[in-house]
Amino acid sequence: MDQIALPPVPAHTLDPRKFQDVACTVAGDRRAQVALTALETLWFNTGTLCNLTCQRCYIESSPRNDLLAYLTRDEVRAYLDEIARDRLPTRMIGFTGGEPFMNPDIMPMLADVLERGLDAIVLTNAMKPMTHHRNELLKLQARHGNRLTIRVSLDHHTQAVHEAERGTRTWQPTIDGLVWLARNGFAVHVAGRHFTSETDAELRAGYALLFAALDVPVDAFDPVQLMLFPEMDATRDVPEITDSCWGILKKSPDSVMCASARMVVKRKDAAAPAVLACTLLPYDPRFEMGATLAEASGAVALNHPHCAAFCVLGGASCSRG
Repeated sequence: MDQIALPPVPAHTLDPRKFQDVACTVAGDRRAQVALTALETLWFNTGTLCNLTCQRCYIESSPRNDLLAYLTRDEVRAYLDEIARDRLPTRMIGFTGGEPFMNPDIMPMLADVLERGLDAIVLTNAMKPMTHHRNELLKLQARHGNRLTIRVSLDHHTQAVHEAERGTRTWQPTIDGLVWLARNGFAVHVAGRHFTSETDAELRAGYALLFAALDVPVDAFDPVQLMLFPEMDATRDVPEITDSCWGILKKSPDSVMCASARMVVKRKDAAAPAVLACTLLPYDPRFEMGATLAEASGAVALNHPHCAAFCVLGGASCSRG
């Protein structure tokens, strides 16, 4: 199939004075903060290495990007132990990347999570790294059923747009992986993106036709089963979020991702992992909160364009429900 070009990125017009002061906006208003109400979801970035190099990957994953190193089973276990010891209300453990199934410890880490009675979700492109683990995945699915969810990244309901982002010959392997998961009874979700001028309803209708044709039981009109993520461009102008915005937008700070989630990463050459405020800001040191979950329990200042465009105004979340 012929490649198509993605729409151009909007003009880079962000005022460089914005998102600089942790306490105040450029207009002098008090910057919004989000308290951690309950650590319901803990994400692990298993490493930034990936089998693909996408055009607009927010984390710039690729076969050569190892800025975030592979987490080990023992490192993940330490955080699971902290959850158990401190009786934290965490129910969901997420694994993202990079491509999580490239991490050598991914299957033992998943087994550890599920054996402790926690739910797990893995974000994957469902290509060869995942299919290498088919037998182990089947064993986990047989033992734990729908407590293991696989979220497949399918950037559009057409091959042309998906491959414009992910490269030629990436569509069919992902479709094959998605169908294999569905045929074998896995709990499957899909993640898409707002690349085109289609409305949310139009995108969901397109995915619905695709899922029906594939006989894949994903409800395209369920915002959890099919998550459509807004595009992220940290240089595009967006408003800063102030305390007064919650009332204006009729939105609760508890609905923002950092009210209920944190992410663990291990930076290249670091001696130990670190806990971040957000899955979307893996490289910004301002959002590194400590080495333990206890240290990372403080409030988060919404001091980044992604906080506004993705979470508050875009209404997106990486959580399962």
